[in-house]
Amino acid sequence: MKSEQNRPRIRSTTIVAVRRNGEVAIAGDGQVTLEHTVLKHTAHKVRRLYQRRVLAGFAGSVADAQSLADRFENKLEGSNGNLTRAAIEFAKDWRTDRVLRRLEAMMIVSDGELLYILSGDGNIVEPDDGVAAIGSGGSYASAAAKALLRNTELTAQQIVAEAMKIAAEICIYTNDHVTIDSLPQP
Repeated sequence: MKSEQNRPRIRSTTIVAVRRNGEVAIAGDGQVTLEHTVLKHTAHKVRRLYQRRVLAGFAGSVADAQSLADRFENKLEGSNGNLTRAAIEFAKDWRTDRVLRRLEAMMIVSDGELLYILSGDGNIVEPDDGVAAIGSGGSYASAAAKALLRNTELTAQQIVAEAMKIAAEICIYTNDHVTIDSLPQP
């Protein structure tokens, strides 16, 4: 039996979100990688939660991300869709719960107005500049999105699409089969 350190790692992904002109767009690539092998090219890592009013993008282990999505949606239900309250309660649980603490994933969530990065160490980060990115290609996508946001008039959806193309050219754990969804500011 492989130890925790030696078991095969499902590599992360790339998720990028941009807030611009009353819209938030989130994009995620479709690649699932185990060690040195691509297992799937068309995974959907961006989904809608809570009556389709909240967008969430997940990076990390697929099973862990699904478990986190389900738990986060429960927090949204319990807070009547209040994203900040749900994020705080979720982060507390994630940090203190023995099972949740071991999950290997991160999330970006938005209700069209607020944009947060959630992680298992209890952090809730709201980016200053309206750009959030996670996963193995997150830094590449973030850099591209920031440059496009500052130097073009592209929409939020166009920016995340271009940022994902750039990340896919650089990060071997990111592909160009991209899912994009967006929400207008409420």
